[in-house]
Amino acid sequence: MSIAARMKDRSPRWAKDLANTMTRQYGMRTASRRHLPDFLVIGTKRGGTTSVWNYLIQHPLVMPMYPPSRGLKSPYYFDINFAKGDTWYRSHFATEARLDRMERELGARPLTGEACPYYMYCPPVAERVLDRMPDVKLIITLRDPVKRAYSHYWERVGAGVEPLAFEQALAAEPGRLAGEVERMAADPLYYSKAHDYYSYQDRGVYLPQLERWTKLFPAANLLILPAEDLYRDEQRTVNRIAAFLGISEFALRTKERHNHLPAPRMADETKAQLTEFFRPHNRALFDFLGKDFGWPS
Repeated sequence: MSIAARMKDRSPRWAKDLANTMTRQYGMRTASRRHLPDFLVIGTKRGGTTSVWNYLIQHPLVMPMYPPSRGLKSPYYFDINFAKGDTWYRSHFATEARLDRMERELGARPLTGEACPYYMYCPPVAERVLDRMPDVKLIITLRDPVKRAYSHYWERVGAGVEPLAFEQALAAEPGRLAGEVERMAADPLYYSKAHDYYSYQDRGVYLPQLERWTKLFPAANLLILPAEDLYRDEQRTVNRIAAFLGISEFALRTKERHNHLPAPRMADETKAQLTEFFRPHNRALFDFLGKDFGWPS
């Protein structure tokens, strides 16, 4: 942990809030001189996006978000904070002058980026990104949707926002999500907590989400990986991502798995039902990608 991060951890809440306000104000005053992201890690939720981000910022040519002391992986702009505007979004990234200095020192220009696991699933995000960053590179990690759904559920339980048992939550999901996509379409600034929080099953139907992005961005700008590859071999997977981003391979200093949540065993009947639900969706995904990730299909 850096000295700045240790000091931040010891600081009282009022001091943290004041520092955050001041740095964000400075970032916004200098926003016109700041560099929009070269890459986005857009999902899936509970599919290793936080780990990918924390691995990538170990590379000397990948910039942390501004200010580095806050340890942000995303400002959640294109989904939750869109009303704050582009100036606010730009305030989270390095200045062109900073990138120029580092390019002279390192011999290559550093990259900026962010990682938000809701971006892939949230319907309006793809077009919003295209409008601002048509050349951005997109990194997508997809996880076995049965395991993803269960992990998502326990994350919501841990956050104190899911009172139902898993089977009850799955049964309640259609009612919780009813009309939410239409509300987002009707109001560009509407953020649906239900769509984000309680989409345990629907979010694992990956093909419609990918189609939304692949219709707008060329194949060369998308890297789609199974999260299981990341879990099996972090270094090899990060090397593949580095090649996609056009930066050199690098040895990870730490391979800590971020946001890992141990959970009790899923009921066999529930697992079997989810497996059968996702089977045709997985097959459609594999046919689309031309690659089988090994999930039941």
